[in-house]
Amino acid sequence: MTSPVDPSYDVVYPPAPWDMVGQLWLSLFRIKDAVDDLRPAGIYGAAFVSYEEGSPLTYSELLIARPVQEDGVKAVSITDIWVDSPASVAGGRGLWAIPKELCDFSLESSYRGPLSRTEWSASAERRPIAHARFSDVSRIAIRTPFKGATWQPPIDDHAGPVTARLTGSAKALPCRGRWEFAPDGPLGWLAGRRPLVSFRMSGFRMSFA
Repeated sequence: MTSPVDPSYDVVYPPAPWDMVGQLWLSLFRIKDAVDDLRPAGIYGAAFVSYEEGSPLTYSELLIARPVQEDGVKAVSITDIWVDSPASVAGGRGLWAIPKELCDFSLESSYRGPLSRTEWSASAERRPIAHARFSDVSRIAIRTPFKGATWQPPIDDHAGPVTARLTGSAKALPCRGRWEFAPDGPLGWLAGRRPLVSFRMSGFRMSFA
């Protein structure tokens, strides 16, 4: 199959499904007041993700998503998302209406026995977006399956909402997570908030279609 090309980004991206492997760090936040029409009050997840070798594309990602129920499907809707791969931007927008933008990331990890410590940061045009630190022992967890879906309102050339399905497995456990969001950045509405709970998914294998 020929990979499609998104003319707005002038890059080639892999066709669906994307069979991805990598690591994810997720924290949940409660937002009491609506930010705007796309970001009502409720629970939001903030995640840093590293898509690694074995994936059709390798890149870093920062995303914000909230749970929704649309067309009878329980899913998450991604409200804000950045990656450091133009092909991922084009594919995410073209295939699934995921509103990806570009930014820069730094990632540092250290290990001591079963304990992992990880530090992430994301910035766009040298302006900080978010910074987070995590510690966990998820590498020793038992691998378990998961499944879910994303539901996205239309963007770009999409005529209507787009639903994507995901299935996979990972070694997942709660972890310690601390976040800092730049008050004058695009996620300033999360600045100063403490996570309700945090999780690490180590060594996930996921099919996104």
